Amino acid sequence: MIIGNIEHLDRVPFLPKKLQRAIEYVCDNVNSNTPLGRYEIEGNDIFFIVSDSSTRFIDEALPEYHQRYIDVQIVINGAEGMAIATLPAHTEIVDDRLEKDDIAFVKTPSEETMYVAHVNDFVIFYPGELHKPLCAINQQLAKIRKVVVKVDVNCL
Repeated sequence: MIIGNIEHLDRVPFLPKKLQRAIEYVCDNVNSNTPLGRYEIEGNDIFFIVSDSSTRFIDEALPEYHQRYIDVQIVINGAEGMAIATLPAHTEIVDDRLEKDDIAFVKTPSEETMYVAHVNDFVIFYPGELHKPLCAINQQLAKIRKVVVKVDVNCL
């Protein structure tokens, strides 16, 4: 997992070039008025989804992980809690959709930690890294707008 802010990419100089360029593309082309939907940067290898979502209580969701794509989650409006865990992702799978949708959900581990992402913050999750996005902060449900960039791990 890598965290940062899109306005300060220089503070994360070790980012792979493909990830840095994808984040820069979002910075240059997406704002709070961008229509919701899926947008391609390099076909199915690098694309992003703009969405409006509501946060949920942390206990109402399961952690997820991906196998093929790196997730770059960028908050455009609002703030979002992201529960993270350092346990191996392949323990106690509850719903395996890796083959079709590149996502699997697992039982919540006991040592889950909450990270709060604010406007312009990004979090990069590599394949196998557990994360539970869209968590309410301080038990306060809220609406957020975010971009999730998907980068095929084979592109790096």
